[in-house]
Amino acid sequence: MSNHQVADLRNVALVGHGAVGKTTLADLMLFKAGVGKRAGSVDDGSSVLDIDEEEKHCKHSVSSGMVHFDHAGKRINVFDTPGYPDFIGQAIGVLQAVETALIVVSASSGVQVNTRRMFNEAGKAGLARAVVINKMDSENIQFEELLDGIQQTFGAQCVPLNLPVGLGHDFSGVVSTLSVPSEVPAGTVMDPTEINQQVMDAIVEADEALMERFLEGEKLAPEEISAGLSKAIAAGTLIPVFCVSAKNDIGVSELMDGLAASALPPTAITRTALNAEGEEVPLTVSADGPFVALVFKTRIDPFVSKMSYLKIYSGSLHKDTSVHSANLDKSLKIGHLLDVQGGQQEAVDSAAAGDIVVVVKMDDLHVGDTLNDGKSGLSMPPIKFPTPMIELAAEPKSRSDQQKISGALQKVDEEDQTFLLRRDSQTKELVIQGMSELHLQIVLERLLVRDKVEVVTHQPKIPYRETVNGEAEGSYRHKKQSGGSGQFGEVHCRVSPCPHDIDPEEYFNKTRFLNMREYHYDPDLNYAFVDRISGGSIPNQFIPAVEKGIRERMERGVLAGYQVQDVVVELFFGKDHPVDSNETAFKMAGSLCFRNLFQEAKPSLLEPIVHVEITIPDENLGDITSDLNGRRGRVEGMDTAPGGYQVIIAHAPLSEMMTYARTLSSMTSGQGSFTMELSHYDMVPPNEQAKIIAAAKKGDDEDE
Repeated sequence: MSNHQVADLRNVALVGHGAVGKTTLADLMLFKAGVGKRAGSVDDGSSVLDIDEEEKHCKHSVSSGMVHFDHAGKRINVFDTPGYPDFIGQAIGVLQAVETALIVVSASSGVQVNTRRMFNEAGKAGLARAVVINKMDSENIQFEELLDGIQQTFGAQCVPLNLPVGLGHDFSGVVSTLSVPSEVPAGTVMDPTEINQQVMDAIVEADEALMERFLEGEKLAPEEISAGLSKAIAAGTLIPVFCVSAKNDIGVSELMDGLAASALPPTAITRTALNAEGEEVPLTVSADGPFVALVFKTRIDPFVSKMSYLKIYSGSLHKDTSVHSANLDKSLKIGHLLDVQGGQQEAVDSAAAGDIVVVVKMDDLHVGDTLNDGKSGLSMPPIKFPTPMIELAAEPKSRSDQQKISGALQKVDEEDQTFLLRRDSQTKELVIQGMSELHLQIVLERLLVRDKVEVVTHQPKIPYRETVNGEAEGSYRHKKQSGGSGQFGEVHCRVSPCPHDIDPEEYFNKTRFLNMREYHYDPDLNYAFVDRISGGSIPNQFIPAVEKGIRERMERGVLAGYQVQDVVVELFFGKDHPVDSNETAFKMAGSLCFRNLFQEAKPSLLEPIVHVEITIPDENLGDITSDLNGRRGRVEGMDTAPGGYQVIIAHAPLSEMMTYARTLSSMTSGQGSFTMELSHYDMVPPNEQAKIIAAAKKGDDEDE
């Protein structure tokens, strides 16, 4: 695999919105490079890149796929990525492994919501970007308007490297604007000579010496223009635009030539790693450097088992050698190395800087892990994936699948970084989180097809919390006689609110808490247990049992069965019995004393409040803010985003946002997106509180 030079490598990702023809384009490039007897097709399920059953069934990509081919003396690795925002995690992982992102746009649809997002993600990753306008054979295309829309959204740096000859049914070829032919074919849209001036301006802008000579009227040599082209693309002064019809194989050969000539080699992008001290240091892409590689994708293959995709940034890797996992801080033995072509694999002996290779059956490896030589201490920065917004509680349809469901979901969790799996400690539900309802639906279909596990889902319970707003003091005596030794424990406690943002060491002192011996503070729950026992009224060995009883009751809740937080419990007196007292008795006394006092101390429910950032087209601003008000939301601020978009920053109760994805999509025709994360807990309004408590009591009655 490493028989090619790093300068001859081109790692490219096809990104953009769904249904713009990325997979068809990759299949056709592979065929034109001499791989296979015919071009794969998404429609008939023969695509080299759609290798999962659900992809063939849906007729669109749900995970990233990789193919490679040789063209014009270059080895070109092409990644096809899903276009729907629901599966964006697959695309973000791939951006860590490539140097060039091809933003594919449909000529009939123009710039869509995920096109914009992937353009920005590629920019954040520091990649070169090019735009491919596909489906130039579609009807009713206004090319100049389309190009104007691309330039308005992505910048004036977007300049065509070729122009279409004819549009729609008449689209028959492309004309280069870099080396304009002496005779321009009839039907060419726009003047290639005029565009050539824009291309040259963008090229010389990235090179002061070239600019000086160019402005003085000196003619630049073709090799200087070619070298300047790559430099301009790397600097971002030029974002080349290519016109193609993948369906009719027009302009695709020219696109492949463009990739070989101007897509960036791995050496053209400066990557940074973190050293042992956590400082950023530049990485030199060289086979002779220290070995550094990143796991950017995991695939669980039914035949090959777990496949970990590695991008090697520095050094080289050989089969049957040991490497160091920076995340686990331990040595791992690498067995086979595989070169991947769609769903096929071929064993290779080695891979070097710039290469992409797969290792198998490495259960310790996860997406985002760094492998190094064990000496350099280098690790790659973590990959930032978006937070999944949509939650469902999941359970197996049949009891026989109880054992299989966790393992099946764990596989998806490994493969998809925007799918999360957790067991809610409070509600005891198995909760799955994804980017959208479609995302989770595809996950459940995958479980059924791959693991034969059928899952039923429902809206998860909202993790409310309980607290007190007043103080209460009292005692509880637990006394039980049942032949022989009985149970006896008496505790006297005080319950009060625990203020937020306290410094425990300053707050818990003997001035505020008379006779305080010690305290235990839990920052996650903002809860403290204060031991104020004096004169040995409760023997020391029973005090942990009192605290344990209180903790267990807090977990079970008092009002409506939800976790208690923001309270201080002071234990200041008690009584024991020389024979009948034991840990069980004092644990029960602590639990029931707390329950009774909690109910007297003005108890109330708290609800989770989420911080929301909503990106929407300008024209939807009024409707969205009005809808937020109806959800008890509070707008905190607004910001303008490129391309006629607004960003609304708000806080809203989680209970009101559970179905927001569907509403937002409907109100913005799929153009809106949002992120959401827990901000804090706040008091539930009294009318809502009464409903929640009543529903909890009804559930308890049904359980009984």
